[in-house]
This record gives sequence, structure tokens and C-alpha cells, in this order.
Amino acid sequence: MKFAHLSDCHLGGWRQPELQLLNMESFKKAIEIIINENINFVIVTGDLFDSAFPPIEILKETFAEFKKLKDAGIKVFLIAGSHDYSVSGKTFLDVLEKAGFCEICAFDNNEDEIILKPSMYNSYYLYGYPGKKSGLEIPDLRKIKIKEPYEKGFRILMLHTTITEVKGSLPIDSISINELPKADYYALGHIHTDFEKEINNSPVIYSGPIFPNNFKELEELKYGCFYIIDVEGYTKITKKEIKLKEIELFNIEITNSLTGTQKILSEFEKREVKDKIILLKLSGELEKGKISDIKFSEIQDYLEKKGAYSFLKNISKLEVKKQDMEIKLDTTEMEKIEEQLFSKYKGDNPSNFNEKISDLINSLGIEKQEGEKNTIFESRLLSELNKIFNIE
Repeated sequence: MKFAHLSDCHLGGWRQPELQLLNMESFKKAIEIIINENINFVIVTGDLFDSAFPPIEILKETFAEFKKLKDAGIKVFLIAGSHDYSVSGKTFLDVLEKAGFCEICAFDNNEDEIILKPSMYNSYYLYGYPGKKSGLEIPDLRKIKIKEPYEKGFRILMLHTTITEVKGSLPIDSISINELPKADYYALGHIHTDFEKEINNSPVIYSGPIFPNNFKELEELKYGCFYIIDVEGYTKITKKEIKLKEIELFNIEITNSLTGTQKILSEFEKREVKDKIILLKLSGELEKGKISDIKFSEIQDYLEKKGAYSFLKNISKLEVKKQDMEIKLDTTEMEKIEEQLFSKYKGDNPSNFNEKISDLINSLGIEKQEGEKNTIFESRLLSELNKIFNIE
């Protein structure tokens, strides 16, 4: 028995048309591999779409691919993720299910516990619970229980969440595998990494995105992937990479933005950029010029003429040098500034309370004297405040 594990496809997610197209082409390639590998069924662990209501063109392309799976006799089981989940419970995943292209894992929910109901494929039992925005599924996952089938079989638990064993130093809520019901295979989505580990004698797999979803993922992951699981008395796990375009990363330090454009173009000339995704990562402290002096439109035009597939830039590490300035104010100048601030505030906020502001600030500036007890100091401070507000 073989099944495929996909996750985090985020179809329709990229704003750049060419990268949105490449994302869909990566999904199509995965479907092609699945059909050619004679897979028995497919599981999708959330974020098939980038939103609960994707564009109509994305829906048309996706439905066509699911029809290919159905025509090949390959069943699909899925759950919603944090992107294609809807609080109302109504998403286009339901339309896919209604059309007979997939089965969404079901569950019963009450105040004390959540019972996951099995979807069945021969002796395989699939359970799942959807991901939600901002990790809101975590409290629910601590209440889930599996509805045991009448017969023993291979149990797959599908979740779209963060497990403690993979989050590292990320400041996000998570749940440990040890807090979840026992399964023979933990099919996970949400964290965009291909994580493969055996915990408590069971494979725990984040299948990774079908295609990277942002600049950082293109830089670090470079390609999309999914997994094929072959169960023949033992579990054989095969990672399938989807390489449609090469990534070319340029790390360039700039200190003079007036000559920065030419420096970038000269670096481009040293490498082949045709039909590649070009990532430009700029860093440095600008001693001359401004960031806006770098002519990105000229850079874009150059890459288009050279036949680059797509161009993305990251300037978060590029800064303008701060000028050292020392400001000295004497006491009289400070008093003038305070007077101007008080005057402006009074003009903008007319109130009888304004007459008390100066006295109030002066009283709050009273310092505790050496050797003075806290109770005496507090009493003295309160006495001053009472005088200002005429409190007996």
C-alpha cells in the first residue's frame, strides 16, 4: 500500500503572476508523479489554497487536477489549514468534497472532548482535525480522542499545527506528540519545512510546501517537495523534490547607493540568469546616498532582457548611516521647551484641568530624602497631591 502526503500548497498565494503560475505548475507536477507512481490514496494536511475563497482561475485549475486523481482511481483525504480554514465552516474544500473529488476528515465536538471519526481506505484509518488562525487549534488538540474502529488497522493522524518537537526557538504555542492520540503515522502541515523523524516508533512528517511561499523560503528551501509512504510490513519513506526552476541568490553589500545600481548589474553579468528565479539580497550601511537612489526598475529591465524568469529583492538589511549628533540643552532651554509643550497641549485640549498640570508635574518630581521611610515619603507625596486637587 502506498500513499502520498502533501501539505501547504497555498495555491493562489503568490502576488507575482509568474510565481503564482509556478506554484500551480509544481502542484500539477506532484499530481503527475502521484499518478505515475501508482499511489493508492493521497492525504493533504491543510492549506491546499492560500485562502478560504481563492480566485476562480485557481479553482478551475485545482479542480482539473483533482479530476485527474479521481479518473485514476486515487482517493484524496484532506483537512483545512490555517489559511483555507473558515470560522463559518464554509470553504471551497466543501465544494471539492461535494463534487466527489475528496473526503474531509470529520469529528464530533462537545464541551469536554473532540472525537475524531475515521475515514477508511481498506485497513487504513485516517483521522484529522483542521488548523486555525494563530494556533487556535492547540487547545482543541489537547481534547481530541480517536474513535476506535471495530478492527485493527494502520492509523494516520492528520493535523495542521505546530508540534513542540519541531518548533525550536519559535515564540509560538505548540503541542507535543506525546499529548496526541497514538498513531502509526503522524501527517503534519503548517510549518514550512520537510521534517522527518521517528517518535515513539511512529514516523512524524512535515511534508514541506509544494513550492516555497516567500523570499526566505526560496532562499532556504529552493524547491518544493512532498512524501510518498510505502507500507509493506515496514514503512518506507521517500521524499520527492519538485524542481521546475533554479534559484540564483545574490548577496551584495552596498555602502554607496549612487554607484549601487552598477555594482549590482556587474555582479549579475558574472553569472547565468536566464530562466532562473533571481533573489537579490542587499545589506550594508549607506555612507552616501539613499536607498531610493538604487534604480531597481533598471535592474528589472536588465534581467528581463537577459531572460530571467522572476526577480525578487530583499533590502531589510540595507540601512542609511546615522549621523552622530550631540544636542546640549541648558536648564533655561528645557524650561522654554516645557512651556511650549504645555501651551500647545492647552490650546489643543481646553479644560479646567490644564491649570493643574504644572503643579502636578512638580509634585510628582518630589524626591525621597535620604533616610526617609517609604510610608513618610508616600504620605508627603499624597499631601501635595491633595492640595492640588483640593481634597481634604
